[in-house]
Amino acid sequence: MRNGEFPTASKVLRAKIDMNSPNIKLRDPVLYRIINAHHYRTGNEWCIYPMYDFAHPIQDAMEDITHSLCSIEFKDHRPLYEWVLNELEIDEPPKQREFGRVNITGAVTSKRYLRELVAGGYVDGWDDPRLPTIRGLRRRGVTPDSIRKFIGEIGFVRSQSTIDYSLLESILRSELKPKVNSVMAVLNPLKVTITNYEEGKTEFLSIENNAENPDLGTRHVPFSKVIYIEKEDFMEVPVNGFKRLSLNSEVRLKGAYFIKCHEVIKDEKTGEILELRCTYDEQTKSGTGFSGRKVKATIHWVSALHAVRADVHLYDKLFDNEELMKDPEITWSEKINPYSRIIHKNCMIEPSISNAKSDERFQFIRHGYFCLDSYSTDDNFIFNRIVALKDSWKGKKV
Repeated sequence: MRNGEFPTASKVLRAKIDMNSPNIKLRDPVLYRIINAHHYRTGNEWCIYPMYDFAHPIQDAMEDITHSLCSIEFKDHRPLYEWVLNELEIDEPPKQREFGRVNITGAVTSKRYLRELVAGGYVDGWDDPRLPTIRGLRRRGVTPDSIRKFIGEIGFVRSQSTIDYSLLESILRSELKPKVNSVMAVLNPLKVTITNYEEGKTEFLSIENNAENPDLGTRHVPFSKVIYIEKEDFMEVPVNGFKRLSLNSEVRLKGAYFIKCHEVIKDEKTGEILELRCTYDEQTKSGTGFSGRKVKATIHWVSALHAVRADVHLYDKLFDNEELMKDPEITWSEKINPYSRIIHKNCMIEPSISNAKSDERFQFIRHGYFCLDSYSTDDNFIFNRIVALKDSWKGKKV
């Protein structure tokens, strides 16, 4: 056959089948192409290239596929799929079944668009945790059970539909909440020195692993003279409604003591707060039943002497504007949500995290659910946020 010629089903099998029979309703489709061009794998040794509709049923049969699930636009291709298998006399031919394509808000599921994102360097690769690929979902920490339940909630649809990503997030929270251990992690550390705590002393405090599941037991968390708290948990001059630590006020450290701030150390040039100097009340230790006075808030903390340093990646929707997604004139760089990944360097996490495994998941108190990134090393821990504790998406930094 000549270069560029397109053999069709009727040309190939005209001698075997009466194409004028009223039982034949084929579209006389192209089966393969003859192209004399260099191929990146076979070079110039081969020039026959089967079309997808011809190769698809044959490959399914060779691989013992029972059901080939396709999106609804392939419904018109099913007669050819079945015809090829019938002519090959496959004993137990696979069955093609079609369903409505499911789109997800804030993501793309088209292989062509995913390839553009990867090839263009807009994401880190096929395993970027913001992508709905198997590798991306696995690296993000999304569990197989949550994906199965997500699909079950959607059900079988025959028409194209769009599902809000928040459904998967809700399922993930429900699954992880009773199962994973809580951990104290400080993403934006602020140094706190407890001036009246004994120098060099380390105290191990018993804290529950999961407040809603006592069966997960407790862990011992070290407490010392210097700790870190979140910068956002302190306000020198508190605004109305702020209930955490401020100058001359008290808060409870989770599982530990009441502390009161007496002094704020700042950078002389920038005015940035560098350190807080506080005192603690030994009588207020958690678990002792102290009821002499109340505080308005409890905040998490990490002992500076025992903290594990790590990078924490906060992931969110890759796209935050569905209208921009539909505009072909707008580039990917303009469509991508600038807050889809926020990286916190040199975070401080309690030492119980030091033996974390790649398939292990945690709740970082007040920050969400996390897993260890597969790119972590012994010298550089990286934790990826699976999902926030609640749906706080407003198209802005979280």
